[in-house]
Amino acid sequence: MGAYCFQQIHIDAARNSTDDFNPFHEPRKCARIRGNPYAGPIVLGFQLEQLVEHAIDLHRDAHDEQRFIADHALHFSNYQLTFANALLPDEAFDVEIRPTLARTEPPSLTNRVIVRKNAGIVLIGHKRETVQPLFLAERTFDDLDDLRGAEDRAWLPGTSFFMKRKYLNTGNAKNFAAGSLCDQGYYFDELENRVRFPEMFATSLLSCALLEKAMQEGHDFMTDPMVYMGHDISIDRRVATGVRSNDVLHMLVEGPLANAEAGGLGKAAVSSVVFRCFGFIGGARNLYRAEVRMAPLAAIAHVGQARA
Repeated sequence: MGAYCFQQIHIDAARNSTDDFNPFHEPRKCARIRGNPYAGPIVLGFQLEQLVEHAIDLHRDAHDEQRFIADHALHFSNYQLTFANALLPDEAFDVEIRPTLARTEPPSLTNRVIVRKNAGIVLIGHKRETVQPLFLAERTFDDLDDLRGAEDRAWLPGTSFFMKRKYLNTGNAKNFAAGSLCDQGYYFDELENRVRFPEMFATSLLSCALLEKAMQEGHDFMTDPMVYMGHDISIDRRVATGVRSNDVLHMLVEGPLANAEAGGLGKAAVSSVVFRCFGFIGGARNLYRAEVRMAPLAAIAHVGQARA
C-alpha cells in the first residue's frame, strides 16, 4: 500500500494558495492546539479532495465517460465525502476509484471513492455526475443583489450570510493542484492555450471563508479546535469551465446550524454542526453549493474521527 505520499511542502503549497490559516496545518502552531492527538501538521481536507477529483478525471478519460456526460447533459459534479481519519506528511496512502455505475433513468454516473492508509480509511464517499444538483438544490438566489457591491468579510445585509470575496488566479490554482499531487499541466498549459480551473480549487477557498467568519465571531482556534466531518458539494460545470484568471469569487456562509446527521463513519454519536455555503462567480453566477459538517475536536477524538 502507498501509491501516494504528501510532504510538508505539499501542505504548505495547498494552504498558501488557498489562504487556509488553520493551525492544524501550521508546523509551529499545531503542537499548541489543546487536545491535538496528531504528531504534526495534517493534510488539508480540500487538498485530499482535489486529488480525488484528479483521479476521477483520469478515470473518466480512460473510459470515455466525458462523452456520456456531454450526451446526457450531466451539468453537475457532486461530491459526498466523509472524513474518517487524518493524514500526516510522509504517510503513504492509496486512492481507490471503484468502477463507474452508469444509469439512464435518470441519467447519472457514480463512483465510490476510498482513500486508505495502513492504519485504515481516511476518506470515503461518492462522486456523482447528475443533471441537477444533489445538494441544496432548493436554494434559489433570483433576488440576490449583485455581490460585487457587497462589503467583504461582513454579514450580507438583510440575510444570515457572511460574505467573503476572493480573486482567482492561475498561479494559485497551479500550486493547489501541484500541492495536491496532481499534474498541473492537465489543467493549465499556456503553450497549448489550456486554462481549466480544477473544480475543487474555488471550493477549497471555503476554508478561508469559514476561518475568517469564526475569527470575527471570536472563536479561539487553539483552545476550541473544530474539524471537518464531511463535505457534500454540488458544482455547476457549466460555470466552472468558464472560470478565468482574475475572476471574482463571492462566498456566502450560513451557520452553524444543528446537524441532523450526527454520526460519521461508523455512525458514532458526535455533536456536530453544518454550514451551508455558496460560491458565485462575478455578481450572481452560482458555481457551487455545499454543506460542510464540522465538530469540536474534543467530541470526536475518543473515536478517532478527526479531520481539519
